[in-house]
Amino acid sequence: MGELQKLTIDGKTYVLVGEEDYEDMIDSLEALAIMERVRAGEETWPSELVHELMETDSRIRTYRKYRGMTGSELAAAAGISQPHLSDIENGKKAGSVDVLKRIATALRVDLDDLVV
Repeated sequence: MGELQKLTIDGKTYVLVGEEDYEDMIDSLEALAIMERVRAGEETWPSELVHELMETDSRIRTYRKYRGMTGSELAAAAGISQPHLSDIENGKKAGSVDVLKRIATALRVDLDDLVV
């Protein structure tokens, strides 16, 4: 860390740090907050899954396989038919917001995780 300077303005003390040091402090605080969420049980994703999600043509299929579910299991959990799920996974149908929400819930992900 670089040199710190203390300034007093109107009787109040301030610390002046370089921009790089400031950025490092902010990064450290954000990392601590993330690690606290992980310790509290927030799910994390392996890098292989993240890379696959960036490349896939079907995020639903990718999450389904990651969760170890068959198409029939996911369809049943979401309350839709397996052919309807297949059409959504293959891009033949978009799926209503309601259906996508139910799929997201069954996969234990946010709706935003399914929509690019």
